[in-house]
Amino acid sequence: MARGRAPGFESQREEILSAAATLFAQKGYPGTSMNEVALACQVSKPTLYHYVRDKHELLVQICETHVQGLALLVQEVRAQALAPEAHLRALIARFVQSYGQAQNQHRVLTEDVKFLNDDDQQRLLVIERQVVAAFAEAVAAVRPELQDARLHKPLTMLLFGMINWTFTWLRPDGALTYEEMAPMVADLFFGGLGAVQLPPEPTLI
Repeated sequence: MARGRAPGFESQREEILSAAATLFAQKGYPGTSMNEVALACQVSKPTLYHYVRDKHELLVQICETHVQGLALLVQEVRAQALAPEAHLRALIARFVQSYGQAQNQHRVLTEDVKFLNDDDQQRLLVIERQVVAAFAEAVAAVRPELQDARLHKPLTMLLFGMINWTFTWLRPDGALTYEEMAPMVADLFFGGLGAVQLPPEPTLI
């Protein structure tokens, strides 16, 4: 009979992933040792290896947990069955706030994912594409003609360009919080979204 996990296993695992993400974000994946991770977690190295096989698996778990969390946000917003504009605004707000709470994890995902093997990168990419597709559908629901013109996905990528890189300049201890920034991102996008002009129809000769 397989042994079950001890009580507190998941909470300890989350603490390890959080501490490792902080170190990776500060020093980079190559510049961080498992000794440093164990010290930051206040556990022995053998205990650390009880949760992950090696540093590569630690990176995999940080990235995978982060993107799975983003996919879960999409599901939670969908479950609210909001009107199109409210739905897209809710997605934007949840993602901006999530990135504020997981700055280290997001930095690791954007900067250190290149150190994962191809299979792991592809698995993450599948989830990321699902998240992007959900945003594109939300954009198209607000302005259906954008989908006909195949502009909903490019506009979605412009939106992610705003959201994804806030961690590089918006400090958690700054005068402006992520909660305050979230509606600004939505207002900026919606203000611009309404002004987007469809390309002219090709002239038939």
